[in-house]
Amino acid sequence: MISNVAVIVFHEVSPFELGVACEAWAIDRSGDGLPVMDFAVCSPDGRPVRTIAGFDVAVQHGLDRVAAADLVVLPAISRDRDVPAEVIQALHAAHDRGARILSICSGAFVLGAAGLLDGRRCTTHWMHTAELAERFPAAQVVPEVLYVEDGTILTSAGTAAGLDACLHLWRQEFGSAAANTVARRMVVPPQRQGGQAQFIKEPVPEHRAETLDPLLTWIVRHLDEPLDVDALARRAAMSPRTFARRFRDETGTTPHAWITARRLHRAEQLLEETDLPVERIAADVGFGNAATLRHHFTRIRRLSPQQYRRRFATAS
Repeated sequence: MISNVAVIVFHEVSPFELGVACEAWAIDRSGDGLPVMDFAVCSPDGRPVRTIAGFDVAVQHGLDRVAAADLVVLPAISRDRDVPAEVIQALHAAHDRGARILSICSGAFVLGAAGLLDGRRCTTHWMHTAELAERFPAAQVVPEVLYVEDGTILTSAGTAAGLDACLHLWRQEFGSAAANTVARRMVVPPQRQGGQAQFIKEPVPEHRAETLDPLLTWIVRHLDEPLDVDALARRAAMSPRTFARRFRDETGTTPHAWITARRLHRAEQLLEETDLPVERIAADVGFGNAATLRHHFTRIRRLSPQQYRRRFATAS
C-alpha cells in the first residue's frame, strides 16, 4: 500500500509536471476520508533546483529520503541534461526493494538512462517516443498511449496523462471511490485507460450537436444492454465505418474499449458499495456472466472481482 511518496528533481525540471505529482500525492484529503501521504520533494544535494521556467524550487530533502518511499515519481525533465549518478543509484535501490516508480512525460528518459526500461514496455509524450526508442533501443516503446504499466514501473505521457497515471495508482491501491474523490477534487475525468490515445482529433467540436455526447450518456445508462457498433451507429444515424472513425476522433479510443472501461468502472462501484453476487453484477453491467467479468477485471485490474471486493468493499 502506498503511504510514502518521494519526487526526485534536479536542474531543468518542469514545474507543471512537478505540480501534477504534488496535486496527486501531497494534498491532505483526510476530510474526504482518504489517507494522507508522507510526501517529499528530493534533489541530489538537498538544495534548490532551477526549473525550465527560470525560477528555483526550494527543496528540503536529499536522495536519502527516497529510501523510505513506496512510490518514487520522476517529473518531466530536460532530455538533454545528464542524469546525476546519485539519482541513478537511488532509482536502482528503490527498484531493487520493490518500490513503485512513476515517470511523467520526459521523466521516462531518466529511467532509460538508469537502464530500468530495458526489456520493458514504456511510453512518453508523443513528440518524444521516437527519440526514446532511438536512445534506449532495449526499451519497448509504446507510442501515443496515455500510460504503460510494466511490473513496478509506470511511464506516462504529457501532463494530463500524468494525472491519469496517478489516478490509476490511486484506484489500484485504494479503490474506485478513492480515485473518484481525488479526480473530483482535481476536476478531471476519473477513468481513462492507459491504452487510450494521447490526443483526440476533435476535443471541442464547433457545434455540440455534432458530438457523440448524447450517445455516450445513453450508453452509460444502458450498460446492461447489447452495445454493438452496428446498433450504436444506427442510433447515431451514421454508417458503422463513419461511426467508428468519429468515435475514435472524439474519445481517443474504440467503442469496445470505451464501453468495456465504463462497464468495469460500474462493476467496481457495485463490488465496493453492495453485496450483490458477482454473477448479478456481471449481468447488470453488461458482461453477461461472471466468467466474462472475471476475464476483463483480472486483465485490467490484476485482481479478481472477489479479491477486489475483499480489499475495497465499503458496504456494511
